[in-house]
Amino acid sequence: MSNREQPRNVITLKQALEVAEKHGFALGSFSPRYTPMIAPVLRAAQEANSPLIVQISHKELVRYGITPGEFADEFYGRIRSEGITVPAVLHLDHTKELGTIAEAIDAGFTSVMIDASEHTLENNIRISKEAADYARAKGVSVEAELGMIGTTDFVETDKDEELYTDPLEAERFVRETGVDALAVSCGTAHGVYMVRQPKIDFARLTAIRKLTPVHLVLHGGSGVPAEMMLQAIRLPGGGVSKVNIATDLELSLLQALRREERLTDAECRSLPAEHLEKGRSAVQATVNEKISNFLGSRGRAADYRL
Repeated sequence: MSNREQPRNVITLKQALEVAEKHGFALGSFSPRYTPMIAPVLRAAQEANSPLIVQISHKELVRYGITPGEFADEFYGRIRSEGITVPAVLHLDHTKELGTIAEAIDAGFTSVMIDASEHTLENNIRISKEAADYARAKGVSVEAELGMIGTTDFVETDKDEELYTDPLEAERFVRETGVDALAVSCGTAHGVYMVRQPKIDFARLTAIRKLTPVHLVLHGGSGVPAEMMLQAIRLPGGGVSKVNIATDLELSLLQALRREERLTDAECRSLPAEHLEKGRSAVQATVNEKISNFLGSRGRAADYRL
């Protein structure tokens, strides 16, 4: 991990998900996408006494014009200035480049995701193991992906193709890579559901859980009905422990600003104060709703011993 002084409540993904899986709730992995929106995400979690993950992907860093260091500086600055005490993880989402992983770890990220899911199983294992070995030596958790999670907006991933995770391949993948968490493909998609409806293959999730000991991650949480998500979280034997939520936050922001087009981070930071506050209030309300009705994590900060 970096030489940055680490607040006690900023923990690794592995530490965070162990408690969540044990107690039957999931952590929201919220992607604010804009640095000014990190504050309302943290405020919502603090008010709800909920643990959380704040994340950004490699493509989002590029798309919105942010460096890992800038994102981490805002995260840690807000942890201190807002008096945030709930357990929090700083996570690098979908990343294909080991260089970006190294840069994020140096900046103070406590968790990273290597996404080599477009490769063959053998190459995915090789690349993911290399990333896991590197991060583990730095005291950082690693998430990987097996299968292929489709998309509708191409902000986080490149392809709309979906390939469901094979439970037997998942067993081998986890055993040979040593990753801490596994993102599985079982029916959800990144972005907004415009044609097909979201679904979750619960039988597939159950089969994967029976064969793998690591924590399971569901990407594409935006737009999934709450009852469907809660069922996935509460599967017997341990269900999904981490749910990625990005698009819903950005839509809340843009609707509050009465905009349709995305901004860059610089454009967001230069908004008039009253517009910025409107956007922050909308994002905070969305995070609060997800924590309360979608993840089951309200009040769960008390389950952690930091």
